[in-house]
Amino acid sequence: MMKTKPLAAPARRPQSIRAAYAFIAPYALLFSLFIVIPVAIAIGLSFTNFNTIQMPSFVGFMNYVNLLTRDAIFMQYVLPNTILFAVIVGPGGYVLSFFLAWCLSQISKGPRTVLALLLYSPSMTSGVAMTVVWRILFSGDERGYLNALLLNLGWISEPIAFLQSSEYLMPVMIVVALWSSMGVGFLAMLAGMMNIDESMYEAGSIDGIRNRLQEVFYITIPLMKPQMLFGMVMAVVNTFQVGYIGVSLSGANPTPQYAGQLIVNLIEDYGFIRYEMGYASAASVVLLILIYVITKQSGKMFKED
Repeated sequence: MMKTKPLAAPARRPQSIRAAYAFIAPYALLFSLFIVIPVAIAIGLSFTNFNTIQMPSFVGFMNYVNLLTRDAIFMQYVLPNTILFAVIVGPGGYVLSFFLAWCLSQISKGPRTVLALLLYSPSMTSGVAMTVVWRILFSGDERGYLNALLLNLGWISEPIAFLQSSEYLMPVMIVVALWSSMGVGFLAMLAGMMNIDESMYEAGSIDGIRNRLQEVFYITIPLMKPQMLFGMVMAVVNTFQVGYIGVSLSGANPTPQYAGQLIVNLIEDYGFIRYEMGYASAASVVLLILIYVITKQSGKMFKED
């Protein structure tokens, strides 16, 4: 018998290749300009001593050594605060986003659209809301809404300085961060749930699924892995980005007694207040590595088979 040669893949025309590169070029240019180049510059500056006026001087790994072994503020306050904040706000905001998206997917289109807009809007106006609403709510005098309520109920005898207290600042930051965590990840999960074919739930009921909780674990989550992964990545990134919350609420950087000081605040403090750009760059590289590791490990939960 004569052996037949396998069909060769059709050669791509040069015009189609050039068109593909033309479509990719704007994104590649912007990505390189605003992501790749700044990251490369930050990594380079992290090995220098740079005060933004004089030329950078190479110091090797000294900034990293000082940050991780000699900076008592970083090891005693900043790193534990960042880990605590990330552990609570990241998974908490993610679970809350999924739960609210699932609740909205169970109601009709009109109310769902209105409620989705109401839940998403804090993520767009969080900066304004913090200065206008939250600082009034947690004001440290009797005019603050929470203090006025507690005083009227007789639960406290004098106002509490919530935003200047090392005991209360971090809990307030966590509440505000969870309130504003319904961002793009929340919309992605809601869209994923709305695109699930209803026949899958009907088939599941025939196969033995008897309640909504089983539907969520055996049908909803497996069928929207991409949206779940995207929501998780956004939750991780947003958790480390919202370090401005403590500074906005307390009005100071560093925050009072370093109670709400996160790595993002440390970068801003050394970079734009003390003008120690080399040290700030080293802290930003540590933050970048931390985000990358957590994102990679989290992504394994929803890895496609």
